[in-house]
Amino acid sequence: MTDLAVVSTGLTKRFRSGQVAVNTVDLAVPYGSVYGFLGPNGSGKTTTIRLLLGLVRPTAGTHRLLGSAMPGAAARVLPRVGALVEGPAFHPYLSGLDNLRRLDAADRTVEPRSAGARIDAALDRVGLLAARRKRYRHYSLGMRQRLAIAAALLRPRDLLILDEPTNGLDPQGTREVRSLLSALSATGTTVVLSTHLLSEVEQICSHVGVMHLGRLVAQGPLAELRARTAPSVEVRSADAAGAARVLTELGLTEVVTVGETATGVLGGVVPEKVVAALVHADVPVRGFQVRSADLEEMFVQLTGEGFDVSG
Repeated sequence: MTDLAVVSTGLTKRFRSGQVAVNTVDLAVPYGSVYGFLGPNGSGKTTTIRLLLGLVRPTAGTHRLLGSAMPGAAARVLPRVGALVEGPAFHPYLSGLDNLRRLDAADRTVEPRSAGARIDAALDRVGLLAARRKRYRHYSLGMRQRLAIAAALLRPRDLLILDEPTNGLDPQGTREVRSLLSALSATGTTVVLSTHLLSEVEQICSHVGVMHLGRLVAQGPLAELRARTAPSVEVRSADAAGAARVLTELGLTEVVTVGETATGVLGGVVPEKVVAALVHADVPVRGFQVRSADLEEMFVQLTGEGFDVSG
């Protein structure tokens, strides 16, 4: 566990209603990784984050942040952790700058004399330096989200835990936040990024954990999880029906024909065997492609469901 920035064992949260929001979750987040905490809204991601930060008490299980058992080490560890949970909350009548000043003044672990420089640096990193004197109530949703990220960056952090940090951002703002998180990771900061956006995980995450109905159904390096999902083949042929017949005879599953294209999931069949069988069956092949499963296909294979809001 010495190489893990976040680790939990059997982490569980059961509400008084009987609903189990988080069910025996065993997280393993390596130091220096960008860990995509992936799942649809309602899958238990935010509750898990609240458990990790000590905002709610677990029903069962234990966890450690940055090598220390929580919540016992909270006073020592949490100043090294930046977090954005369930959207930003600031005073609407204050400017972005004054909101950050109030937050920084409440932190007894930082040097007050460096506050101005640190606040300006945080605002600059999220592109709000020019709007720092504008009142918060006049900020757009995207600007509010940026200010919340700036608040998490008021001091150097060893761990960032962010819940949907690009919510409300326009495409340019989204790209800037992704670039910022990648840059922070490159300097050694561990980032836990809770998201329901498959593209977000695809672009910046090195590791991923997949939540479904309160359970962590898979986790590990993104490349390894992809390798666990079966690739498919696409055959372009004037005899698509004949190609589909060959794929079915070889044992490929989910065989479908659309126009002059036949596709199927390889399973344990090697692509070379498919090509040879097509040639042997005198099926004219105009094109042949092996396609790795994308993140959506990976999620469907892991959970058996589409990427929709869980009930």
